[in-house]
Amino acid sequence: MKDSFSDLAYPELLVKREELRKQHRDARFNTVVGHVDNPVLARTLRRKIARLNTLVHEYEIGIRVAAAEPATAAATESEPTEGEGQ
Repeated sequence: MKDSFSDLAYPELLVKREELRKQHRDARFNTVVGHVDNPVLARTLRRKIARLNTLVHEYEIGIRVAAAEPATAAATESEPTEGEGQ
């Protein structure tokens, strides 16, 4: 994969997204001013931000869940209660 953002937790994704947004803003500013070291940097940052936005959205709609949540949800679903399963 291009960047391994999938192993980051939700709060880490938000922090990383803000860092990349700042870098992208600085790259755009430098392009306008004329101090461009890497002309492809803005495009690369924009794509990384899009990948992060996808992961953040997956957390928000419930496609991705935090690592601790599935274990607790699976444990409660698999254990029958007193009135069930007889």
